[in-house]
Amino acid sequence: MAVVTVRNPGTGEVLGEVPETGAAQVAATVERAGKAQRAMAATPAHERAALLRRVADLIEAEFEGLARLLAAENGKPIQQTRGEVEAAIRIFRATAGEATRLFGRQIPLDAVPGLERHLAVTIREPLGVVAALVPFNYPVELYAHKAAAALAAGNAVVVQPPARCPLAVLRIAELVEQAGAPRDAHQVVIGGAEVSRQLAEMSGIAAVTLTGSTAAGREIARLAAGTLKQVHLELGGNDALIVCADADVEEAARAVVLGRLARGNGQICCAVKRVYVQTAVHDAFVDALVAQTAKLTVGDQLLESTDVGPLIAEEAAGRVLDAVRTLVGDGARLVAGGVRTRAFMDPTVLVDVPAASPAFAEEIFGPVAPVARFDDPAEAVRLANDSPYGLHAAVFTRDISRALSIARQLDVGGVVVNGSTALRAENLPFGGTKDTGGYREGVHDTVLDLTRQKTVVVMDAFR
Repeated sequence: MAVVTVRNPGTGEVLGEVPETGAAQVAATVERAGKAQRAMAATPAHERAALLRRVADLIEAEFEGLARLLAAENGKPIQQTRGEVEAAIRIFRATAGEATRLFGRQIPLDAVPGLERHLAVTIREPLGVVAALVPFNYPVELYAHKAAAALAAGNAVVVQPPARCPLAVLRIAELVEQAGAPRDAHQVVIGGAEVSRQLAEMSGIAAVTLTGSTAAGREIARLAAGTLKQVHLELGGNDALIVCADADVEEAARAVVLGRLARGNGQICCAVKRVYVQTAVHDAFVDALVAQTAKLTVGDQLLESTDVGPLIAEEAAGRVLDAVRTLVGDGARLVAGGVRTRAFMDPTVLVDVPAASPAFAEEIFGPVAPVARFDDPAEAVRLANDSPYGLHAAVFTRDISRALSIARQLDVGGVVVNGSTALRAENLPFGGTKDTGGYREGVHDTVLDLTRQKTVVVMDAFR
């Protein structure tokens, strides 16, 4: 049997080996999940809510161990993985409440002539078996969004954690079982793209929810179309931050540092990936950004003092360095960083980046901040919108009318005023436009989206 070897991306230390799930095993898993889904659907909402609360309690009881395991296998600094595990606990608890709020509607049939005496109501029912495809960058948090919502709605769920860092999710899967989930209602399969493709194609899967690259999303959507299953996609981003002439440049620079260079090692879909600065404050902003970047500590992700750990793999860091070199070749100037050591990439700042550079339009998944100039805010909006992606954007200005006007013009799923684009609260709808996939994920939205409406009509209900 093939196995996946999980390593610390910074040291190469082997953390564990996990058996891959073969095609026949995946098929058997989905079949068992289909049977278990009936038990899950028959479980009263208050019991589903109690199950999710028990899961949250068990995660909380192992909080530090899970955070350290996640940091070791994923590369994010330990302080950030603690935050991720905390988010997962909140998501399970918040989603528990949503399980008891799957409201139907009463629709007035007296709006239609001849139907005045009849009663129509809608009820919410689970979809069936949900496939949850989880990425490497925030595996515990994004797993929680998908799996907790599926169970809250009365579905069974088959989880595919990231092959490079599955260990923390696998441990939480054991906690779900310990919490008393119906047998086979929550299962995990291990593997790469071939497992994802199989889940997308299978008729026994009612919905696929994926956080991943745009290329992966297109492939999953194409395969899922054969069985007309639901597909929920939260894909790539190339988020722009606009700094206007009246902005607080120190705060704007801090938003880039905390929202790009020192958050998730730059491997976040909603990180600040493009910075547009009005000419009047460009130099002051760059000076502040470079000064703050110089204070970041790159190193062992398990040390409390580390701000930036290793990327998920050496080849990932290599792709980031290639993108930096391409931007420099296109005319950008390197003013900080630009050095790779194995899987570590020093926080990098580029200025005079040509807005027309193809590399500037692509998502760079690492700690790189490319900065370009603009003269008029209308130009900045045009540049920000000139991207195939549309996840988040941010604008720094002291003029609230300008901020709101720019926010309305930006073709994105969310706009942050005077803050970083790297903002995700579990109770907000999260997602974007264009190649970002169009879906919105969040505790209020996802549970509802993993149900279907059924209309029930009672004839002659009224005399």
